[in-house]
Amino acid sequence: MPLIYSIIESAGHPNFSSLYSRLNLEEQRFSSMRKAMSMMKKQPPDYVVAEFIYGYSNNYAGVNISNLDVMLYSLQKYAPRCRVIVFCGKGEKQYTEKLQGIFPLHGVLIRPVQEQDMKALLET
Repeated sequence: MPLIYSIIESAGHPNFSSLYSRLNLEEQRFSSMRKAMSMMKKQPPDYVVAEFIYGYSNNYAGVNISNLDVMLYSLQKYAPRCRVIVFCGKGEKQYTEKLQGIFPLHGVLIRPVQEQDMKALLET
């Protein structure tokens, strides 16, 4: 059964657990990137679903583009075939393109995310 990591860092993360179940995906939910990265070494995911937060401040803007950079580097090592789907606000879409210049993303969905859009990405 394919494994999907849901990395839920805010209340705005949509809950697609029932969709994942219908598509025969095993979901593991994490409240932090660190916890997901720790598990990644033991059980590499087939999909990662996470929120994209652009680094407007010094926290990310120096070396990293977003909150996802470090996790994406880990995926390259532990799960190179993993498909990454990110959620972002309309105003941050342009910055996901910057991230895609470094890491290929399977999909970028603008909030509010519709179930049929997520389903379409998981079926491709």
